[in-house]
Amino acid sequence: MDFDISGKTAIVTGAAHGVGLAVARSFVAAGARVVMADIDEEALTLEAAEWLGRDGPVRIFAGDLCDKLTVTNLLALAQDAFGGIDILVNAARQVAPTDPLAPEDRSLEDLVGRNLFTTYRLCQAVARRMIRLRGGDGGSGAIGAIVNITSIAATRAHPDLLAYSVSAAAVEQMTRSLAVALAPQRVRVNGVALGSVLSTGLALLVRDDAAARREIEAHTPLGRIADPAEAAKTVHFLASDAAGFVTGQIVTVDGGRTLIDPAAVRVH
Repeated sequence: MDFDISGKTAIVTGAAHGVGLAVARSFVAAGARVVMADIDEEALTLEAAEWLGRDGPVRIFAGDLCDKLTVTNLLALAQDAFGGIDILVNAARQVAPTDPLAPEDRSLEDLVGRNLFTTYRLCQAVARRMIRLRGGDGGSGAIGAIVNITSIAATRAHPDLLAYSVSAAAVEQMTRSLAVALAPQRVRVNGVALGSVLSTGLALLVRDDAAARREIEAHTPLGRIADPAEAAKTVHFLASDAAGFVTGQIVTVDGGRTLIDPAAVRVH
C-alpha cells in the first residue's frame, strides 16, 4: 500500500499544539508541504522555526478561523506558497465545561460554532479549491483528502461536557454527510475520534493530577495514555492513497476505551 504523501500540500489546523502539531510533524517528515494554522502565533513560530524559510516545506498562518475572511486568507496563503491543496486536517478543537441548568451558559452555542461551523466552512472552502484545481484531471482516484479530528465524547455522555459532546457528534455526522456529498467529485472525507490520547486539553488535566491519569489509564484496556504521534499515524493513513477507497468513516483511536463498561472497571 502507498502511504506516500511526499510533494503533497496539506493544511493542518490546531497545529501549534498536541495532535495537530504531531500531524504537521508527521507530514513534513514524510515529505509533504504543510501550512500550519493556529490562533497561537507565538507557539506556531516556535514549533515551525526549523522548517521556515523561502524554500522550506512549511508556512505558518495565525488567525481565528471562525472569521470567514480568515479562512479565505488561509487558502490564499496555501495557494500562493505551494500552488494548491491536497489534504486538509481539521485538528483545532475547543473544550469547555457546560452547566446544563444555567440559562446564561452559552457553551453549546460557542462550541458548536467553533468545533462544527468553523470545521464545516473550512471543509467547504478547501473542497471547492480542490475541485476547481484538479477536478477536471480525468483520473479515477481521489483528488483530495479531508480528515476531521473529533472525540469519543461524541458517543459517551458526560454531564460536564454536554456542549463538547454535542459538537463532537455533529462533526462526526457532518463528516459522513460530506463524504457522500463530495464522493462524486472524488474528495474523500474521514474522521478520527480520539480518546486516551495526550491532546492539549488532556495534557493540562493530567499534568498535575496523578489520580486523573491513573483513572484514565484504568478505563483504557491498553492501560496507558497514547502520545499524539500515535494518533498522527492514523491521520497519515487516511490522508494517503493507502486509504483511497475509504471515505465517510470515523476511526476510533482510544486504546479500547469505548469497548468497555466503566462500571466493570470499578468492580474489577
